[in-house]
Amino acid sequence: MKELHHHPDDLARILKVLSVGTRVRIIQLLRSRALCVNALAARLDVTQGAVSQHLRIMRDAGLVIDEKRGYHVHYRLNEETLERWREAVNRVLAPLSDRAKSINTEYPGPIPECSDTKTSNST
Repeated sequence: MKELHHHPDDLARILKVLSVGTRVRIIQLLRSRALCVNALAARLDVTQGAVSQHLRIMRDAGLVIDEKRGYHVHYRLNEETLERWREAVNRVLAPLSDRAKSINTEYPGPIPECSDTKTSNST
């Protein structure tokens, strides 16, 4: 998921990564500085194993970058990924007038009219 093309499946993957509260809390903690698994686990009051699993998912998605510092691995947010994700989410959550414009460029061509297939029963 390194490259994001604003495809609905890409957005779904972003939202899946962000759908777990612990991962959102990890993002909040990493906004101020890089932290190791031990520090994250202590602040989140979860096991180191749980933090490692969340970080693996976040790293695979390109959201965090790991850096070896001595005996420890510190994790920091990938600002480029955050920016792309922010743009993708903002695009889908934009005000309705803005969304109508973007839908016309994302899905060009005529939009078929909806017809009422319901028939009335007159007796």
